[in-house]
Amino acid sequence: MHPLRSLRSLLTLLFLLIAWPASTFASPPADAGQNRILFILASSKVHGTSTLPASISFGEVVHAWDTFHAAGYAVDFVSPDGGDVPILDTYVSEDVASRLSDDRIMRGLRNTATPSQIDPARYRAVYYVGGSNAMYGVAENPALQRIAMHVYERNGGVVSAVCHGTAGMVNLTLSGGRSLLAGKRITGYPEEHEEQDAAYFRQFPFLIRQTVVSRGGTFRAIDSNAPYIEVDGRVVTGQNYASAAPVAEAVVRVLGDIARK
Repeated sequence: MHPLRSLRSLLTLLFLLIAWPASTFASPPADAGQNRILFILASSKVHGTSTLPASISFGEVVHAWDTFHAAGYAVDFVSPDGGDVPILDTYVSEDVASRLSDDRIMRGLRNTATPSQIDPARYRAVYYVGGSNAMYGVAENPALQRIAMHVYERNGGVVSAVCHGTAGMVNLTLSGGRSLLAGKRITGYPEEHEEQDAAYFRQFPFLIRQTVVSRGGTFRAIDSNAPYIEVDGRVVTGQNYASAAPVAEAVVRVLGDIARK
């Protein structure tokens, strides 16, 4: 090749490399196409209008995260206010205390997304995390409601919750106007298991069993701290802390059944 022609070709290539949009050459995130689960957490640091501290249940995050991660799902976190969510020592059981130094989880809990930052089209399921603060600010948040119903109705995904996390589901409404809970078997932390003479309980804006029933759902629970879950179609709920991993396992099974159809 003529030296001048070769130089012109090289200059043309360099020009294209400089001028071409950087995104053309950028590598996509490693999990860009990975199936994702969205954990929905509460932001409230107190019970209602009191100064009584409230918290997410850290173990209900960890046990579900481990199950989803082992099944190949990526997990993201969202809360009404975004940012740091409260984690009180009393809500960190001994079996998960060491995970407070697990940056894979803690980075997400310290930097939760706001609802406006979430693209619901990316998710196969939502998982409402429990803890005493789950009673506040989640159920009545319209943006979180829209995310959950997008996942359920438009993505054909799963709505799940554990313990007090079931509170976040009580206002979910299908596009036809019917409650998501109507005609469904649902569990969660029942009010009869609460310390009903305690100050925190008097702050609750509603009661889980009572409200599920008022929405047309059938509430089921056992008189035990043993794991207990209900799976009704694409709605999966767990009664208590011990049910976090079983709920996640059930979600994985339901998603697997959907994928095989």
